[in-house]
Amino acid sequence: MENEDGQQASIEVGPRRIRVLPGATDTAASFQFDQEDHTLGNALRFMVMKNPEVELCGYSIPHPSEAKMNLRIQTYEGTTVYDALEKGFDDLINLCDVVETKFKAARDDFAARMET
Repeated sequence: MENEDGQQASIEVGPRRIRVLPGATDTAASFQFDQEDHTLGNALRFMVMKNPEVELCGYSIPHPSEAKMNLRIQTYEGTTVYDALEKGFDDLINLCDVVETKFKAARDDFAARMET
């Protein structure tokens, strides 16, 4: 991901925003995300499931009054849930970059047509 100057940007995540829940193995784990909801849950689930090494991925919001989201990932042998989660995040970031680029191009095109 690049910032507006074309330099590599980094994303800072607050301390302990993601926890691995008890009972995790390399091929099956549940993660709890603090301060997240369906917005990230559904998008991340979709991107993780696009990985052919992932057998199952689902998310839930344990209770509507708590700002927590749980994500369950199960992978086939040969890849870990941690690799699958990282790839899901990378793919989601790349998708957002494409959407942003196309949106800005369409916005600029529209603004140019309105000026004429």
